Amino acid sequence: MLIVEKLKWTPTYSSGKAMGRLRLWFKFLDPSSVLSSQAEIEQARTLLQNEGHKQRNEKVANAWLLSLSSVHPDTGAVISPVFRSQVFLPISAPLVVASLIPHKGIKPALFWQFLLQAYCAGFNHANRNATATKDNKTSMKQSILIVGTVAYSAFAGALPQIILKRFRLIGAVAETFSRSLLPIPLSACLAAFSVMVVRSEEADNGIRVFDSKGNAVGVSKAAGSKAIKETALSRATLFGTTAAFPTLLLALLKRAKFFQRNPMIIAPVRHVSTAIIFGLMIPVSFSLFPQFGKIKKENLEEEFQSLDGHSELFYHRGL
Repeated sequence: MLIVEKLKWTPTYSSGKAMGRLRLWFKFLDPSSVLSSQAEIEQARTLLQNEGHKQRNEKVANAWLLSLSSVHPDTGAVISPVFRSQVFLPISAPLVVASLIPHKGIKPALFWQFLLQAYCAGFNHANRNATATKDNKTSMKQSILIVGTVAYSAFAGALPQIILKRFRLIGAVAETFSRSLLPIPLSACLAAFSVMVVRSEEADNGIRVFDSKGNAVGVSKAAGSKAIKETALSRATLFGTTAAFPTLLLALLKRAKFFQRNPMIIAPVRHVSTAIIFGLMIPVSFSLFPQFGKIKKENLEEEFQSLDGHSELFYHRGL
């Protein structure tokens, strides 16, 4: 099983060492690896199967990086290039910038929010924990939930613009609240909401848990709930910080005489700072929690309490 191989090979990636995970994520997010062909990925998998546990040279290390960033840990299937972690920044950064800028109307705000929320939902689904057993009825339910999540999140994301359009007579207070304050908690909440709904089947059906040797010991709904909560918190941190920093930066820069004399510079500064902070926060948010998390046996269902010699078990959190 691929997840077992990764669990054994990447102790730092699986442990509580945040700085070690952060360094690894900077390697995983190398966009050049997304250009690797299907054949190159298969060659890397073959190399790991033959030599992965025998030696640790640079060639094997590069093969592991390619496998970890391109192959789903649960299914062993190659992740679509559009939804791999390496392209999350180049695809979503323009959408984030466009969704946070002040629009002149409601339709542009809805359009950019729809694109952003649709991509985030697709990314969350492609990188979920996929060990839960699903039937056609469950798949149909999850598809409906995803569509509903995108529609609701797009409308909610455009709420600041809707408030400005409908209540413009309130004046400067409403404009300041809608443009500067409301997008910060709203962005964080919608990011977490998307993860929790798109991946809700993990809490409903449970996910596999493993012992320290990589042996599957059962399926746990408690582990599924923990995986969802951790991922939702990391995504809320990413989008909330991205929305907050440019607002704080512009509030400080507007006091400077240079920006008061050149107000046209404010918009480019907003766009550039948003993209930079988003790019810097991606590896930070991805490394907040281990990909292969730990959960204490007493926090799991009763069926796991009888396991001897295992005070902690492991699970694949997803991304």
